[in-house]
Amino acid sequence: MERGPEIRDVRCFAAVGRHLGFSRAAVELGLSQPAVSQAIGRLERTLGVRLFDRTSREVRLTAAGEALLPYAGALLGAAREFAAEAARLAEPAAPAIRLAYAPVVGTLAARVARRLGRRGIGVELRPAGRRAALAGIAGGEVSAAVLAAPFPADLATAARFHVPVAHLAVPAGDPLATAARLRPDRLGGRRVLMPRERPPGGMWARLAARLPAPGGPYAVADEIDDFAAALDLVAAGTGVLPVPQLLVRSVRRDDVRFVPLDVPGLRITYALAWRPDRASADLLTLAGAVQETLWTR
Repeated sequence: MERGPEIRDVRCFAAVGRHLGFSRAAVELGLSQPAVSQAIGRLERTLGVRLFDRTSREVRLTAAGEALLPYAGALLGAAREFAAEAARLAEPAAPAIRLAYAPVVGTLAARVARRLGRRGIGVELRPAGRRAALAGIAGGEVSAAVLAAPFPADLATAARFHVPVAHLAVPAGDPLATAARLRPDRLGGRRVLMPRERPPGGMWARLAARLPAPGGPYAVADEIDDFAAALDLVAAGTGVLPVPQLLVRSVRRDDVRFVPLDVPGLRITYALAWRPDRASADLLTLAGAVQETLWTR
């Protein structure tokens, strides 16, 4: 099979055809003038036609050159598109969904990502506190987030679920560590670690209202979303910490004890949240996957 013209030679032809001069074409291409002349010569021999009439004063396109110049432009454009598409295919596909989540529900987020991955939908997981997750949704850095209640009125939510808060984390050597069960009235004089931000209706606000004085809520951060990290404060004797059942099942530490907390109905409600104006087929699939994962846990 005969070889067609080389792309680099066609590129030289297009440049000389635009400038009607070898010197200016060479500058545009970053080549020497002899190299451009050689490329034009090769192309003419390959095609079997003369492309330019050259004199000491000017360079003019022949009739064949004028006829072929538009085809050269089209060929070079197709070559650029070919290279761009090849580069896109060579890169790993960007995840279709970026999901922020509170660290305590990380196991759920991982199961959702695996479930969608089996369907060919990529999910990038981003552990984040409430404030960071809301900022990510607002700015478009994340597609959706698994948030704790209360939920902002401007966000759509789905797949709500409840995580019981039925234990109190105490230092291993604390007298409370041997209690069979603790009621809030036994925590008088104790510092109960809580976030400064306790939205009305949320778990933290409900618990704070039941704590006796002295002692009571002891704010250690604007928010507490990473309960596992907050256990370090418990171990250090800073205070005691109400913790979700999920944490009790997954964390084992010699320096912390989990004592049942007798506060009926104390729980954190979570849901998948996103901006309604950014709803998509992938987001609806995500909501379905979260619900399916909750049903099968």
